[in-house]
Amino acid sequence: MRAIVHSTITTIPKADWLRLFKSDYPFTCYDFFLALEQGGSLGPQRGWLPQYVAVHDDNDTIVAIMPWFKKTHSYGEYLFDWAFAEAFERYGFRYYPKLVNAIPFTPCQGPRLATAEGTNLSDVLPVIESALLQAHDVSNLQSLYVEPDVSQALTDEGWWQRFDIQFLWQNRNYGCFNDFLAALVSRKRKSIRKERQKVSEQNVEMRTLQGRELTAEFWHQFILFYQRTYLKRSGHGGYLTPATFRLWGEHLADHMVVFAAYRNDEMLAASLCFKSDDTLYGRYWGCQEELEFLHFEACYYQGIEYCINQGLIYFDAGAQGEHKLHRGFEPVLREGFYRFAPSALNDAIEQYCQDESRALREHLKTLQTYLPYKDRG
Repeated sequence: MRAIVHSTITTIPKADWLRLFKSDYPFTCYDFFLALEQGGSLGPQRGWLPQYVAVHDDNDTIVAIMPWFKKTHSYGEYLFDWAFAEAFERYGFRYYPKLVNAIPFTPCQGPRLATAEGTNLSDVLPVIESALLQAHDVSNLQSLYVEPDVSQALTDEGWWQRFDIQFLWQNRNYGCFNDFLAALVSRKRKSIRKERQKVSEQNVEMRTLQGRELTAEFWHQFILFYQRTYLKRSGHGGYLTPATFRLWGEHLADHMVVFAAYRNDEMLAASLCFKSDDTLYGRYWGCQEELEFLHFEACYYQGIEYCINQGLIYFDAGAQGEHKLHRGFEPVLREGFYRFAPSALNDAIEQYCQDESRALREHLKTLQTYLPYKDRG
């Protein structure tokens, strides 16, 4: 097998991409990456340089694809490595650039390597790693938020494992939102009802928008919300450009669900989600006016209700936020893997990963004791 590193997705035939990435996971759609590129959300000026690796067999058929990005910073990854970068700088070593196998700005577990039937991950991964290291002089490679099959293959290859704790809502065959509430302890059930009632009392109407309802007018307003929220929180206008959002709206509308808040037919806030056949992914939130409990309604309760009504199994509401725990989201471990070039810091980094993993496993057990559900025994 031989691997070719592509600096744009457009040099990989779309038919081959769709043949290998068969999952309905929205964040590995060809058009998802294409919109990031063509919309200007990726590129040298953004510190995310695409490095898609396509592996060919002896017949020159593409048998594996793995999306990588050359990074000159650590923003937009969510399984952060600032401690490593600071250690390298402290000892006078170069940390950037690095190579990251991830979905840009998207901390959602999912496919990170697509292979043809009969192609073994253990055969493909060394070929990919060799091609990347021949093409780039980097301090390390990272594969983030991977699924179990890739996790096992990277473990077998000797990559170092790290964990992140996220919060995932699970549909336990609820017939309606009240069935979900009935599974909670009384105090939490009353709290959620009170929060939802408070939103309603503020003359807010929630609407679910999908497909053709995501019009040019909607995108104009939502982009302003998104930029305003990032300016307030982070001092910049957000990682994603307006052009990327519009291209997603044009090509991926069937993968999108929006929970929008209106007052007198004026949109005040919106939560943008993506969906697969069994999972809703909460991704972006923005508002024009901050109202009490509106964020929880738009970003959590509307999504839970949608999952119940549509028969979806999971609601992945995004990174961080232990406040999700009290609203029915359960803590889960997510994985990332690291391969460092030889350096004097490697022993310390490997020990850090091991210590951190043990601590996070213990923290997970603690978080599970705070779940708001009645005793399931």
